Amino acid sequence: MSFSADAPFVSRPVPKFAAGVLALGVHGLFALLLVFGVSWQTQPPAPVMVDLWEAMPAPPPTPRPRPEPVKAPEPVKVAPPPKPEPVVSEPPPPKAPDIALEKKKAEAKRLQEMQAQQAAAEKARTDAARAAAATRAQQLAEQKQREVQRQIEEAELVRRMADEEATSAARLTQQAEARAAASKRQAEVASVVGQYRDLISAKVRGNTRLPANLSGNPEVRCRVKLLPTGEVLSVQVTKSSGNLAYDEAVVRAIELSSPLPLPADRDARATFVPELSFVHRPKE
Repeated sequence: MSFSADAPFVSRPVPKFAAGVLALGVHGLFALLLVFGVSWQTQPPAPVMVDLWEAMPAPPPTPRPRPEPVKAPEPVKVAPPPKPEPVVSEPPPPKAPDIALEKKKAEAKRLQEMQAQQAAAEKARTDAARAAAATRAQQLAEQKQREVQRQIEEAELVRRMADEEATSAARLTQQAEARAAASKRQAEVASVVGQYRDLISAKVRGNTRLPANLSGNPEVRCRVKLLPTGEVLSVQVTKSSGNLAYDEAVVRAIELSSPLPLPADRDARATFVPELSFVHRPKE
């Protein structure tokens, strides 16, 4: 604590002896405060500056003394109490079952089981019905497919039979037409052959000189070998008439008739070439 020299000072008419005593008292009080401050604080006290005054200032009001700090009582060490023995608690006695509640629970459980069984049975019936429907649909599809296949096979069989019948009919028609054509052709050839046989017979008869003593209508057969041009290569009697003169007269007549008339038709010509069977009767 310091006092400035510039502070206003009020002089009082105080005796100098009393003022000195008062100053000493103040300084003693300051000294006590410093001692108590050092012992009370843990930090070292700050230095105290003292100003010297030529004249004693008026004494400040007497400060109120600070109460001495009360020391905290040291804690009394008390021995820890002994650990209590663990108390084994007995389980509470079982409560008497609530018969009505247990009955309700059992009834609810039985109802749930029945509902589950009914749901399982319904699901099994539904699955069985679906499986049966699927099986039936598959069977119907397979039956329809078999029916369609059977109809296709029947149609194919009918078509084949119709084709075979048509082919057979066409074959029969062709055969009939061929036979008719062959018959017609044979008739035509036979007609041509007959015409040329008559021509050959007429030509040979015109060149035949019958013997004077010939009687009756004797028949002589000769085999005549011809060229395609109708020229006679050879004449041989295959069946004699019994009259040698008549036979020789017929042979000479055939040779004189060379070349014999032959048809232009190849089939008809084949009847005469290369060999002709000639029959001669004088009265025919």
